[in-house]
Formats: sequence, C-alpha cells, structure tokens
Amino acid sequence: MIRKYLLERISWILLFVCQQLLILLIAYVDTTIPLMPILYVVFLSVLVFSLFIIVRYSRETRFYKALEEWEGSLELIGMGEPESPFERIIEHKIVTQTERLQKLISQNQLALEHEKDDLLSWIHEVKTPLTAMHLMIERLGDPSLKAQLTYEWLRIHLLLDQQLHQKRISFIENDLYIEQVNLKSVVIQEIKALQSWCIQKGIGFDIQLEQPEVLCDAKWLAFIIRQLLTNAIKYSDHCDIIIRSYERHDRTLLEVQDFGRGIDPKDMSRIYEKGFTSTTRHSDHASTGMGLYLTKKAAASLHIHMDVYSKPDEGTTFTLIFPKRNDFVSIASM
Repeated sequence: MIRKYLLERISWILLFVCQQLLILLIAYVDTTIPLMPILYVVFLSVLVFSLFIIVRYSRETRFYKALEEWEGSLELIGMGEPESPFERIIEHKIVTQTERLQKLISQNQLALEHEKDDLLSWIHEVKTPLTAMHLMIERLGDPSLKAQLTYEWLRIHLLLDQQLHQKRISFIENDLYIEQVNLKSVVIQEIKALQSWCIQKGIGFDIQLEQPEVLCDAKWLAFIIRQLLTNAIKYSDHCDIIIRSYERHDRTLLEVQDFGRGIDPKDMSRIYEKGFTSTTRHSDHASTGMGLYLTKKAAASLHIHMDVYSKPDEGTTFTLIFPKRNDFVSIASM
C-alpha cells in the first residue's frame, strides 16, 4: 500500500523536489544569497514534507485499505467509512451499483425459482400419461413391438428422471436423510426398472454384495446407482455387469463393472464435465453428457468418493467409496 500511495502522489512529490532544487539552484547562481541558510531551509522543508506524507498516508489510505480487504460481495459491511469528497464519490457509486445488483439478482432468483417450479410441475404431470402409456404397452400382444416400445418408453422415463434430479440437485442438502440402506434392495430395484433394456441387449448381472448395508441417503444413492447402471448398459452388449460391495480400511466400496467399449484415456479427465460426451465417438447422439456430471455432484454432497478404471474395448469399473460413519456427522447436521 505504501508503494501504491507514493505512486499516486508521485506528481506532488516531484513538484516539491523540483521546487527545492530550483531554490538551491537560485542560491547557487546568485552569489548575493547565502547558500548555507538556504540549505538549512530546504532541509527543514524536506523534513516537514516527509512528516506530512507519513501523517497523510495513514489518513488517506484508511478507506482504501478497508476497500482492498473488502470481500467484494454484495454485503456493504466492512467497506470502510469515507472521509474525503473523492472517497464519498467512490462509496456512493459502489453502494448504488451494489443495490442495483442486489435487486437484479433477487429478480433473477425469483424468475429461476418460478422456472424451476414450473419445470418440476411439468415433469410430474408428464409422468401420469407416461405411466398410462407403460400400462398400454404391457397389454400389447406382439413381443417384438412391445420390446421396442418399452425400450423407447424407458429412454423417455430416464431422461425425465435425469432432468428432475438435475433441478433438485441444487438444493440436495435440504433433501438428505441419512440412514442404513440395504444395498441389495436398491440394486435389485434399479435392475428391475432397466430389465427390458437389459433383455434387449442380452445383458445379465452378477451381484456380489459382501457388505449388505451402507449408511447413506436411499433416494440419492438409488439415483447414483441408476446412472452408473444406465452407462454400463448403454455401452455394453451381450455380457454380464458385475456389481460387488466389500469393506476396505473401515470404508464400504461399491463397484459397477462392465465389459463394454470402455473410455478413451484422453477422455478420462473430462468424463465428469457437464455436457461432455466423447471425443472419439462425437456423433453418438444417445449420450447427453449429464449422467456422470450429476452423479459426481450427488456423490460429492454425500461425501462419496468416485474412482474409475477403464480400458478401451475391455470395459469400465466405477467404484463408490463411502465415507466412514463419523464423516456423516457433517451431513446429518445440514
């Protein structure tokens, strides 16, 4: 701050220095003027000016120091009290701009809340005819047509479910209920929901749950498992998907392993990015690039660490590493 202050006042300092040099020059050129008294006067002037700079530094930088330490948020607390007319101009502009931004943000948040509520309401309304459609499909006599329509119905259902959770994930902390969750019941429920798709692609499941229960939120855990199973089924054909759980270092691990096309190594660092699909199969319109992004966000809110191992054309293994029991204290306090 001292350097900035001196740079700000450099023109005044240079003016003072030039004045003192001019006085010394005149005293040096004009022999009638005694040089020593002039030197004494210049010395006193420099001393007084230096003390003046020190005193003014403390007063003139107080407001700017507070402004520099201010977080720059829309809260005006801690911005500092202005003293000079110029500081009052700065404060007035900041306060006016902040109030305008606060008003604008409030309006935008209200509009977003309305939009989110409308979308959630629409999704719930669409689920009613979707359920009726599923019942109608179940009554079809043609097995081939029934399988095709069920697959398309499932795709719509999964996309709606993904959109619903995408809107809910922003306030997931308010929607958590931590309890002992039976892994087998959650996994079986999600497999049953995807059964028609699995039959169509010739996919089976090998379930090995050594650790039968986990401390988590049942609804969001089901969503995470659903997204991992959906990915595994989507990129696999005529193979088994292995689902296993076990304990390591007082932590429960849940693995979902497929033997599908795998993930290209150069895509590995980007698979959790919003909207990212693939660089090798960019023309794959079936992928939205939202599944793993939402899965990662939901897992982070539940303090679940996600690992992935994959080899192209050999398959992919996603591992959910659940936190220790004590780590859930912070979640339960939300």
